[in-house]
Amino acid sequence: MSKVEIYTKGYCPYCRRAKALLEEKGVSFEEYKIDEQPELRDTMIARANGGHTVPQIFIDDKHIGGCDDMLALESKNELDKLLSA
Repeated sequence: MSKVEIYTKGYCPYCRRAKALLEEKGVSFEEYKIDEQPELRDTMIARANGGHTVPQIFIDDKHIGGCDDMLALESKNELDKLLSA
């Protein structure tokens, strides 16, 4: 199974949706809550090539984008391939 990391904020509906999709698929992930650990925000932005909104999602250290990007991968049947690599 791939390593999945997601940067989130507690009140973010897109973060909740992204996490729900991963949980539906039975995928474990490392969550970084930047509202609780604001020092991680700069790391997130650097890793996401300037992406500053949440969520920012990484699969095996590859930035895939946010919730909409992950849902697009799912709709094209490409997400499972990334998650099982």
